[in-house]
Amino acid sequence: MRPGDLIAYLSQTMTLLPVEVIATGTPSGIGAARTPPRFLQPGGTLVISIDGVTELANPVVGEGS
Repeated sequence: MRPGDLIAYLSQTMTLLPVEVIATGTPSGIGAARTPPRFLQPGGTLVISIDGVTELANPVVGEGS
């Protein structure tokens, strides 16, 4: 899905503000392509930051948790 299509779809059910981040993940296999390979693991933390603005940290949990 193209970014514009995603924004149009989401805005049909919610109000999107200029400062909001839409986290869509990464393409399948991107972690395996790194040296060494890196994958999200339960107990880890995923951090998204925008320099000088904010930081968002979310815990990684296993499926079904």
